[in-house]
Amino acid sequence: MPDNTAPTLFSMTQRAMSAQLVRMNAATSNLANAGSVASSEAEAYRPIRAVFAVELDRASGLSQVRSDGLMRSDTSATKRYDPGHPLADETGHVWEAPVDESAEMVEIMESARQYQNMVQALQTAKQLMLETLRSN
Repeated sequence: MPDNTAPTLFSMTQRAMSAQLVRMNAATSNLANAGSVASSEAEAYRPIRAVFAVELDRASGLSQVRSDGLMRSDTSATKRYDPGHPLADETGHVWEAPVDESAEMVEIMESARQYQNMVQALQTAKQLMLETLRSN
């Protein structure tokens, strides 16, 4: 029976790295929209989050992560009085995106760290495989 450890390891790591990229892209999108305003609460930007699910790889018996898409936050937009703004409504209010810039930066740093950990795991696995091949 052939050993499928290496392909499974690389496949799992690649999926984990892809998941971290989705997570990082969502946070950077939120940061890009921080401070944006709209003329109504319904039109205001809402932060997005990546949604992940775990699925079982029946061939290996290992669980893997997969992205289930993106979900909009149900956080209410911030109503701000700014009568001189071109998007102000009839009462002089604009609606600002409810993005916590500090939380988004933490999200980006955490996803970057996880991505870096996966790269390191791949490099270590590759090195171990090369050492195993050299010793045979």
